[in-house]
Amino acid sequence: MKNKVVVITGASSGIGKALAFTFARHGSSVFLGARSGDKLKEIVSEIEADGGKAAFFTMDVALENDCKNFILNAKETFGKIDVLINNAGISMRALFADTTPDVLKRVMDVNFWGTVYCTKYALPFLLETKGSVVAVSSVAGIKGLPGRTGYSASKFAIHGFMESLRIENMKTGLHVMMAYPGFTASNIRNTALVADGSEQGKSPLDEGKIMSAEEVAAHIYQSVKKRKTSMVLTTQGKLTVFLSKFFSGFLDKLVYRHMAKEPDSPFK
Repeated sequence: MKNKVVVITGASSGIGKALAFTFARHGSSVFLGARSGDKLKEIVSEIEADGGKAAFFTMDVALENDCKNFILNAKETFGKIDVLINNAGISMRALFADTTPDVLKRVMDVNFWGTVYCTKYALPFLLETKGSVVAVSSVAGIKGLPGRTGYSASKFAIHGFMESLRIENMKTGLHVMMAYPGFTASNIRNTALVADGSEQGKSPLDEGKIMSAEEVAAHIYQSVKKRKTSMVLTTQGKLTVFLSKFFSGFLDKLVYRHMAKEPDSPFK
């Protein structure tokens, strides 16, 4: 990946931040996007201090014009785009019966439409380089999770979009990859929306006992390098894929029991 230009959304924390450092350490130039310009500036400074090449653009993936300007600035800054990683995301945690529709719309705007917008404007440049477009999904994009209707819906939508995009470009040289990390230590659960649209403020999981963002980034790096079409991490994630194919009813019960054990679960 040396001398490749890698564009990453949601790069101010978690997996996105880890991806920025991982690709930069391997000689890629990274162009980072997120809403927090201050955090992005710090990350770019650290990468440059370590001898890497990086730049950033403050943007909100839910806004089409922001995505367009983000991609165009990446191309203008580094002259090309080899990899686009659609990582920006937001979660939610509440029963559908209690949730206002605007919560689901917000999740869809960020997760699904953010992926669509950035991919749309980056596609001409990626076709020039026969590059890669990656979407960071979740186990919730393999199996619908209770209490996460909007989140699962957005991830399933991304899967359909990316799969169609892959087939459309079978003869263009474009590499299309879905990444399913499983539960990862990040800020996404702290900022997850509850039924009224406010942030829940704390994670229901023990973040120290789940896969680190750095581990996920290392796996994504290797998968992009090998141009894989799909990447599923953690034993739990791989088991979910297997059971969803052959024992879907049994998996429904397992998922319900597992998610019901979370602290302050919206259902029992």
